[in-house]
Amino acid sequence: MSLHSYSKCWLHLIWGTLNRERILSSKEIRKQLSSYLFEYSASKNIYMKKNFVNSEHVHALIELPTNISIEGVMHLIKGSSSHWINANKLTNTKFSWGRGYCALSVSESGISRVVKYIESQEEHHRVKSFTDEYEAFIKAYGMKYVTE
Repeated sequence: MSLHSYSKCWLHLIWGTLNRERILSSKEIRKQLSSYLFEYSASKNIYMKKNFVNSEHVHALIELPTNISIEGVMHLIKGSSSHWINANKLTNTKFSWGRGYCALSVSESGISRVVKYIESQEEHHRVKSFTDEYEAFIKAYGMKYVTE
């Protein structure tokens, strides 16, 4: 009998553009980036169940593979996607993601709730800014919000 590693670790990932600039303002660019994130994640054996690209931040729900850390996943996704955006000249200036990210654990029973939350981003951000949303997540999870 051979031994294998198994895990089921769902993560709600959130990361933003440099200085939270609303640089991804075109719906077409956001749609292209969303597709790229799905395709790139799959190429790295990272299952991305859902994502939504806002003009200054991204939400994604992934299943963390057994062979990579959260930091490793974020390094791959942010690094590759910023390179792809710049190589395809999707913005008028050099594109960069901001420093850091938020990674929140999600129970199996909470998956559908997080999927609905990610799907409702446009509606959600009509009444709540990214900064307010981010600070609320940090507070809800009992973490300390650090400003730079």
